[in-house]
Amino acid sequence: MKIFALLFLLFSFSYAKVYYAKVEPFEMRSISSNVSGLIVYADENLIGKKLSAEPYIKIDSEIDEKELKLTKEKLMYTKNSLEINEAVLVNLEDSLVKKRENYRKIEPLKFKSSVEKDKEFYDLITSENLYLNTKKEIQNLKVQISDLKLRIAQLERSIKDKNLVAENFVLYEMLVKPGQVVSVAAPLAKVADVSKALLTIYLDEPDVINSKEKVIYIDDKKTSYNISRLLNIADSKNISKYMAQIIIKSPKLFSKLVKVELRDE
Repeated sequence: MKIFALLFLLFSFSYAKVYYAKVEPFEMRSISSNVSGLIVYADENLIGKKLSAEPYIKIDSEIDEKELKLTKEKLMYTKNSLEINEAVLVNLEDSLVKKRENYRKIEPLKFKSSVEKDKEFYDLITSENLYLNTKKEIQNLKVQISDLKLRIAQLERSIKDKNLVAENFVLYEMLVKPGQVVSVAAPLAKVADVSKALLTIYLDEPDVINSKEKVIYIDDKKTSYNISRLLNIADSKNISKYMAQIIIKSPKLFSKLVKVELRDE
């Protein structure tokens, strides 16, 4: 009975489907430019190295930075003007209340001449117009502030897009050089996330069933890994096969070929 069980186990192992996969970075990114401009910094010595929080490519942003500074100053002055006008509006409103009250009092008085009454009326109308103009100016200032805030956001985005950062990614390929002028959508570089690795295999239809519960062996060694991603739609290139991906720890060397087996044990 033991011999039969052993033979069954060996038979199962011998028919475990073997796949081969290349150990690839968890993610490869092709970086394109969101802006146009002159490349002022692109160090090819960074290729193969892990990038820091410092820019690895710089596109000229001198004009943007000057405009950003001036726009922030203009925003500060506009906000100050708004505060002044709001204070003026409060005073005008208080004055207008008194002038309306005074006009209501003198308007029915018979001993007041029509000239005096007209004078009070025109003074009231002038104050009301001044009040309305101040309210209009406040609205215009608020619109200006909104426009300035939008412009600041656009400039900050432009400056950020001109100083490319990919912290903790490895620079795989540099596609531009200093002095080169690039346009929007121009390829700039390729970077790789090597914090983890990815194995991609293409399963036969019978192996798809319960594949996520299978025990994964890599180069004949049992692992604790599982199928991380599985497509239930056949691959367009590998006809009648289904793509499966396994996320593994980052190795010392990428791009090597490994043997992958899915077993029931």
